[in-house]
Amino acid sequence: MKKKVVVGMSGGVDSSAAAYLLKEQGYEVIGVTMRMWNDKEEGCGGFLAADDAERVAKVLDIPYYVMDFGDAFKKNVMDYFADEYLHARTPNPCIVCNRYVKWEALLERSKELGADYIATGHYAQIKKLPNGRYAVCNSVTAAKDQTYALYKLTQEQLAHTIMPVGAYEKSKIREIAEKAGLPVAHKSDSQEICFIPDNDYASFIKRYTGVQMPKGNFVDMKGNVLGEHQGLLNYTIGQRRGLNLPMGHRVFVKELRPETNEVVIAENEDMFTSDVCCNNISFMGTAKFNDGDEFVGKIRYGHKGTPCRIYRTGEDEITARFLEPVRAATPGQALVLYKDDYVALGGTIK
Repeated sequence: MKKKVVVGMSGGVDSSAAAYLLKEQGYEVIGVTMRMWNDKEEGCGGFLAADDAERVAKVLDIPYYVMDFGDAFKKNVMDYFADEYLHARTPNPCIVCNRYVKWEALLERSKELGADYIATGHYAQIKKLPNGRYAVCNSVTAAKDQTYALYKLTQEQLAHTIMPVGAYEKSKIREIAEKAGLPVAHKSDSQEICFIPDNDYASFIKRYTGVQMPKGNFVDMKGNVLGEHQGLLNYTIGQRRGLNLPMGHRVFVKELRPETNEVVIAENEDMFTSDVCCNNISFMGTAKFNDGDEFVGKIRYGHKGTPCRIYRTGEDEITARFLEPVRAATPGQALVLYKDDYVALGGTIK
């Protein structure tokens, strides 16, 4: 009897190729587009994305559904995103969307369809390790690797997930899609956050929450006032553009202080740190560790990773001591710790 798999189809080439590959492998494939926010634009959960996914499903001759996950998306992603910015943190909405919407909500709905698995077009692979735990592992293409944004997935979710495109280079996926006659074979990748297509986070949060954050002072590390900022949510750690300070050289945002409504400005050499503390710990390939164990830590999606030793510094708190200082560790972003090629554990930078 064929195993049944629900493929989350975003209308892009990766998830479309995933559906094709699984059908070729003998699975009974069902395509699902997750309607997550009401918009007429492209992107994850948009109307045009569903149109493209439906066209692909017809070519593949598979059942196809559009499912409304708007409530889960608003609660777990949009509300969270806005609240984090209002508290002077810089969130990664894709991480919580993966954990609570694309996996938790979709897996629950898929079981109602009698599916054994869900599948996505992420560039990652799932392996069962010698210790019996499941983990997401690096894809074959480092340039597209998406393991960082998947670190919060649970063992139950991983046990029921397939990621077929993680075994291929992006160029090969486009080639497979073209040979299969998929109409999205050469569709460009989406880069922005799906519910903020213009990338203007500050305007979105003002509209979404109705909160107008007050102006305040730019200060240096000694507390000297350098000028006036336009509201904390307009800035993030490491930022250098749009500061409009007459410094005569490049300076950067080092810290946001909501208690005093100050943005701290520093030189490039002041942006590095050896210790990064995180909480909200999620264990994946590793269930426990000893103080001083060595991992490779990534502090943002685009970070290639730096060796570090980790120490438990609280009940739900870990401090990573990097062997070489890392630049612009940002509260709200994730610290993801790798062992060999798999995600061991991770948390939210404090």
